Amino acid sequence: MRKLWQAVSIILILCLSGCGYNTIQTEDEQIKSDWSEVLNQYQRRADLVPNLVSTVKGFAEQEKDVLLGVTNARAKVGSLQATSELINNPEAFAKFQSAQGELSGALSKLLVVTENYPQLKSDAGFRDLQAQLEGTENRIAVARNRYIKSVQEYNVTVRSFPSNLTAMVFGYQVKPNFTVENEKALAVPPKVDFGTPQGNNGNQK
Repeated sequence: MRKLWQAVSIILILCLSGCGYNTIQTEDEQIKSDWSEVLNQYQRRADLVPNLVSTVKGFAEQEKDVLLGVTNARAKVGSLQATSELINNPEAFAKFQSAQGELSGALSKLLVVTENYPQLKSDAGFRDLQAQLEGTENRIAVARNRYIKSVQEYNVTVRSFPSNLTAMVFGYQVKPNFTVENEKALAVPPKVDFGTPQGNNGNQK
């Protein structure tokens, strides 16, 4: 009887392997790993925001609306529970993506405003923060692209025959991914040109 169960177990393992079970497991774990890196880089950016806002405020306190926009956007990001379950919930994923997009936009506006303050641009502390932010945005883009590719591979597996049957039996479903529109917007890191501004303040809008 024991040998029979061993034989059955071996057959089941071979069947599952042939039906994509092991592939699904591997790709699912890869997604979790890549998602953790995405969150890590987004958190890195969020951690830079308070110091960046504080530094800009010291030179341009009158830009209250822009500073408040960044602060509120960061607070919105922080209010979301970015757990591993989020990548299985399309609605929650969309909210997370939207919040991160708002923070990207707010930071871009903030850095554009700094062009009007030469003393701020020449401040060593600000320049260091700006460099860290730009580097973090680049890391976010790399981490996000890896996640996108991992999800694409996984989604193809769970939708393709015969692995789709295995996915159906074990409850594996297609995972949400960054949309093309938001991906293009988020892939552009905020930039600050420390060169000589074109035109003069009177020509600025």
